[in-house]
Amino acid sequence: MVGVVVAAHLCEVGVLWVEEGYPLAAAREMLRGKALYREIWFDKPPLFPAAYLLWGAQTGVALRVAGAALAVLAAWAAGRAARAFWGEREALWAAGLTAFFLTFDTHSAVMALTPDLLSVPLHFAAVGLAAAGLPFWAGVSAGAAVCVNVKGLLMLAAVLLWQWRKAGQVAAGFAIPVAAGAAWLGWQGSLGDFWRQVWVWGAAYSRDTPLVAPVLEGARRTANWGGFHGALVAGAAWAAWKEEDWKWAGWLALSAAGVVMGLRFYPRYYFHLLPVAALLAARGWVLMPRRWRWAAAALLALPLARFGPRYVEVAAGKPWADLAMYEGSARAAEVLKTRARPGETLLVWGYRPDLYALSGLEAGTRYLDSQPLSGVIADRHLLSSKVTYAELARENRAELMKARRPEWVADGLGPFNEKLDARRVMPELMSGYELAAEVAGYRLWRLRR
Repeated sequence: MVGVVVAAHLCEVGVLWVEEGYPLAAAREMLRGKALYREIWFDKPPLFPAAYLLWGAQTGVALRVAGAALAVLAAWAAGRAARAFWGEREALWAAGLTAFFLTFDTHSAVMALTPDLLSVPLHFAAVGLAAAGLPFWAGVSAGAAVCVNVKGLLMLAAVLLWQWRKAGQVAAGFAIPVAAGAAWLGWQGSLGDFWRQVWVWGAAYSRDTPLVAPVLEGARRTANWGGFHGALVAGAAWAAWKEEDWKWAGWLALSAAGVVMGLRFYPRYYFHLLPVAALLAARGWVLMPRRWRWAAAALLALPLARFGPRYVEVAAGKPWADLAMYEGSARAAEVLKTRARPGETLLVWGYRPDLYALSGLEAGTRYLDSQPLSGVIADRHLLSSKVTYAELARENRAELMKARRPEWVADGLGPFNEKLDARRVMPELMSGYELAAEVAGYRLWRLRR
């Protein structure tokens, strides 16, 4: 299975998903000596971009090998957790099912190392260590998860389901990575910016769903997830029938809360369900009669057939609508590489942070995309101009006008939504620019000399 995981990731060695372009851009600015949050606006916890520093914030083979390594690590952690709960047979099934579903699932979700995906092995580790009777280290794992994803607080609650009698040890372990992260942010003078960007902005983001009927849409998407993950659902249901332990129901409820929070139900959010589902499914598959186990295994054909062939098509260079915006960024990057002079900087307008990595240009402002400047969240700004955080956006635009202007502004939003064209939202800034080039999905503006 390890070979399949690595091969699948390498099929997309020439692709850069926008979800990984964002932490890549931040990590590259960190490598240039800039302080996260104080000099780089970033609305996710610090270990998210810091993880990309492990391979030098490189794209291509290094990025895909890192993704494969994370999937293998998650499978190993799943096996260890299952062994702590039951035994060796459950460990093998848990590892295999985890590796399978971290490969044959929505490509943008399993490829891009987002907070939801990065926290999967920590989620397994936290609950597995709790089951093994190691509350301190379970707390350390949950604390590390919070430094990657604020939903790690739900993992802390899951740990306490098994180790509530030793809550003090759990809290002591949890405090270590959290305190270390806070000390680092305080040392570089970023604590206030961290609070405003991750927690204040994040809270506003969570409160403002783009879905018109989020409950109905959530039910539909969850049913779809359950169908594609029928092998997990069948095994988990069997285990739940055989194993009467309220703590598993509590963990399932906490994991479901991780999906529901924000009322968006994106594919990557469902990774919060994977640990509890994979472990219960592993137990269920062991308890099932052989004929039922074969029937459950047959359900794996659905995600394999749905998501497997696309790897081969991407490796062969066949067009794919999901990569249309990436291809536009790649073309814009080629123009910038040709026309930008050494030392020139860039501001990307719209949520197209992959352009920083593809072009190699340094960010000319602390903002890696337009969300904190327009106040319009990226999950809707191609079609809507509804502002979520107007006051903060005004403050950020005023701050931007006081700084040195970048030589290039790549407007990757205006061609899709004219109301959010950079010239309309930031007329004072854009008055000094002239149109240098236009490619599919981009207008490239250059500062007049």
